[in-house]
Amino acid sequence: MSSHLGNSWDKYLNQEFSKPYFDDIRKFLLEEYKNRVVYPPKDKILAAFANTPYEDVKVVIIGQDPYHGAHQANGLCFSVEEGVECPPSLKNIYKALEYDLGIPPTENGDLSGWAKQGVLLLNTTLTVREATPLSHSKRGWERFTDEVIKMLNDREKPMVFMLWGNNAKQKAKLVTNKNHLVLTSVHPSPLSFYHGFLECKHFSKANDFLISKGENPIDWAKRGIRD
Repeated sequence: MSSHLGNSWDKYLNQEFSKPYFDDIRKFLLEEYKNRVVYPPKDKILAAFANTPYEDVKVVIIGQDPYHGAHQANGLCFSVEEGVECPPSLKNIYKALEYDLGIPPTENGDLSGWAKQGVLLLNTTLTVREATPLSHSKRGWERFTDEVIKMLNDREKPMVFMLWGNNAKQKAKLVTNKNHLVLTSVHPSPLSFYHGFLECKHFSKANDFLISKGENPIDWAKRGIRD
């Protein structure tokens, strides 16, 4: 896993990469990738940061951990590569997007178009063992993503935090800067989707907030390369 991102995140994250706990993450991942099937590919573990520089972040969407099926996880939470069938959670996100803003679902699950507009697509845990959800939790990733949230919280420029599911909601306590907006909901998985996610209207709420702060809204219809 390369720790060099080539953008402003390098300045902020290098201090974390040099700490003993991150050495433990590296050692754990070295063994996991050697002996198990792990997602996402090593070169995409930090893709969320590579796609959305620190100063460009407008919205932070926080999920649980990467997809644990073959060819799905690509380092951006809830996203898959173009041509890969949309997993159930992503299909539900698209349903909520249509309910909120009238944007019809698409078969393209690539969310890099959101990332390029300033949506940091971050999981609380950045790796996972095949077919084993949360298998890499409590290995140090939660501490790392806590520090990321703190770094973003320190920024004066307003942003929106969308916390989906219990793992993500635990990050809410780290957002203490009143300049920012925190939106919470159940996870978009089929188990909880109809218990509040469909009607949460996070996409329009985020845009209303950004506009009120003099920022350009997110074009949620522009999801992937083809959109």
